[in-house]
Amino acid sequence: MMKRFPVSKTISRFRVAIPARYASTRLPGKPLRQIAGRPLIEHVYRRALASGALEVVIATDDLRIQDVAKRFGATVCMTSPSHHSGTDRLAEAAAQLGWPDEAIIVNVQGDEPQIPPALIRQVAAGLEEHPDAGIATVCARIDDPKELFDPNVVKVVRDLQDYALYFSRAPIPWHREGFKVDREQSSRLPGEGNWFRHIGLYAYRVAVLARYPRLTPAMTEQAESLEQLRALWHGIRIHVAEATEIPPPGVDTEADLARVARQLTSSDQ
Repeated sequence: MMKRFPVSKTISRFRVAIPARYASTRLPGKPLRQIAGRPLIEHVYRRALASGALEVVIATDDLRIQDVAKRFGATVCMTSPSHHSGTDRLAEAAAQLGWPDEAIIVNVQGDEPQIPPALIRQVAAGLEEHPDAGIATVCARIDDPKELFDPNVVKVVRDLQDYALYFSRAPIPWHREGFKVDREQSSRLPGEGNWFRHIGLYAYRVAVLARYPRLTPAMTEQAESLEQLRALWHGIRIHVAEATEIPPPGVDTEADLARVARQLTSSDQ
């Protein structure tokens, strides 16, 4: 029998958690880097507040991030430095804060200063409206063959009800006839636009978050280096809606910082 999760009464009562680490290989101290006069993490926090979430919490293991976040008025949950993923960090934060099993938590990455608030609401609603799902996320159509064949772009295949069948770095589904030649060099894809890229924004039920750190890693997860495959491996359904807004790229490099600074400064004028 398909597991059905408890459903809260109103979607307005979702929460947002923002995992934030100081260490970054390409951009050390990333959450505290300045963009348009504010630390990056503050921009993310303000976007999360604008989503209408009941609570917004920054989950970190670094006192420098805690100090800065408290100065701009954020709620901070200090977590263990030993977590291997943001999902593990969120699970600890949910436990510390005593959030109920049926609560919906949206995981907003700490390097997404331009995340659309409406998209945060969309993933929360996607989980609220699908009681068979333990996780909800979003996707966008792929029209460019180069994007489809790029292993850095994660693809998703969904069933008739928009539940994930599989995520992959490979070009899935494979068009047997259309891909007999090198489609990466073509100007268009065959068929009727049935390819989707995954957008890494997730909503979880707290009950699923509590289980997640105890789940054994999946062979598919390790092969693809995609954590969400652990959920599918263990039978947790993931609802994947087509995104109503496409988020701009996050911040990973100095060039990204400069780009976002220009865009945010321009939007304020």
